[in-house]
Amino acid sequence: MTAETTDPPANQRQADPVVTQQRSRNAPASTTRRRAFLLYFCGAFGGILSGYDMGVVAGAQLYIDRELHLSSWTQGAFVSALMIGAVVGCLTAGTLTDRVGRRPVLLGAAIIFSVGALGMALAPNAIVLIAFRVVAGVGVGTASVVVPTYLSELAPTRIRGRIASLNQLMIAVGIFVSYLVDYALAPAAAWRWMVGLALVPTVLLFLGMWFQPETPRWLATHNRLAAARRVLEMLRERDEIEPELANIKRAGARTGLGPRALWATPGVRRALLIGLALAVFQQVIGINTIVYYAPTILKSAGFGDSTALLNSVGLGALSIIMTVVASRVVDRVGRKPLLLIGLCAMALSMVVLGGVFSLHLLHHILGQVMAVACLALFKAAFSLSWGPLVWVMLPELFPLRVRGVGVSACSSANWAANFVVSLLFPVLLGVGAGAVFGIFAGMAALAFVFTLVAVQETTGRSLERLEFDAEDASA
Repeated sequence: MTAETTDPPANQRQADPVVTQQRSRNAPASTTRRRAFLLYFCGAFGGILSGYDMGVVAGAQLYIDRELHLSSWTQGAFVSALMIGAVVGCLTAGTLTDRVGRRPVLLGAAIIFSVGALGMALAPNAIVLIAFRVVAGVGVGTASVVVPTYLSELAPTRIRGRIASLNQLMIAVGIFVSYLVDYALAPAAAWRWMVGLALVPTVLLFLGMWFQPETPRWLATHNRLAAARRVLEMLRERDEIEPELANIKRAGARTGLGPRALWATPGVRRALLIGLALAVFQQVIGINTIVYYAPTILKSAGFGDSTALLNSVGLGALSIIMTVVASRVVDRVGRKPLLLIGLCAMALSMVVLGGVFSLHLLHHILGQVMAVACLALFKAAFSLSWGPLVWVMLPELFPLRVRGVGVSACSSANWAANFVVSLLFPVLLGVGAGAVFGIFAGMAALAFVFTLVAVQETTGRSLERLEFDAEDASA
């Protein structure tokens, strides 16, 4: 792409409802900020799908177990079925987002997820329940690819970390809301309502995204520079538009689309390997054992059903608070320092939690307090670091021309690791909880070494600057 072109006729391209509502070049900055906030919020709302569906299982499985009589392996299959669908969704979404756009794929994710949620709520038996959880997983996996990419490509460099962190904030909000729903419906054991209410955020996501534009970076790579400029005019001050558009055009002019392009140059291959490692480490340090099985762990510590769910609500609120803190400091402190600090705290919490189980301290009030404190420390540390920052960094690693498939590959690895951990955890927990938490602590130590050696800081550099620097280094 060497020269600017106009958009094709309206009957030859997909309409962008909001792009056509171009704001005046003389619009006040406050209008731009309000418009940008609404756009970022609607884009991030896809994270609620992941959060709600992951979190609602924590309470619902207590009652599904009693009605459908799940074995340990069937329970693990139900929880991990989401990840099977998510891997499928990730692998499909990567190429689609690069070819047809970020926005249409996110709208499709909302539709797919709604089918899965409704099917789970009406499922007559465990097989149907698990099958529709796979369907819901396709929607969740698709959203996990599109939302971070969409937010990163819209956000200005100076606050990209804060904006991209909204994805994890919405995941945390979704988990928190699911815990509240679980707690409210626990007296009635209404697990069908618990899973069925996932339709509410799905409808809100679809309606919100219907009125949002495509990202200027995707538009530019598809020779729609006039539309890309109009989107930038909604989100940037006047003197920022042309320099940013020039950089986007330069990056978009480089050839290479599709999965094969991930291996085309040393710089892209290195980005892929780092992204895959970050995605896998995020799961094998144990976070989703906390998300999915916090009530089960708390019940093992001597708490009743309602008390265990109430403690989970507290953990969900803590996660929201710490994610907000992360979004406020990530563009000042940097990605890498927060990743390292979080790993130290998570390893410590897992070591202590493993000791509590190994030494059989759960029958004493001190042991119960320590168990809850360890869960809280782990959730706080994860929400400050690896929770939001992995999703912030994945789109930053890849050049524009392969960003969709690159984030897709890493998200697939993330969900695959999630699947393995979730499938095995119920069985391993029965064998020896202390050893399992010790393994998670060891994984955190490995992640610390990897981050220290291999991960480079990305704070304060535009997506295009990161791309040019990486390719210059590999030349």
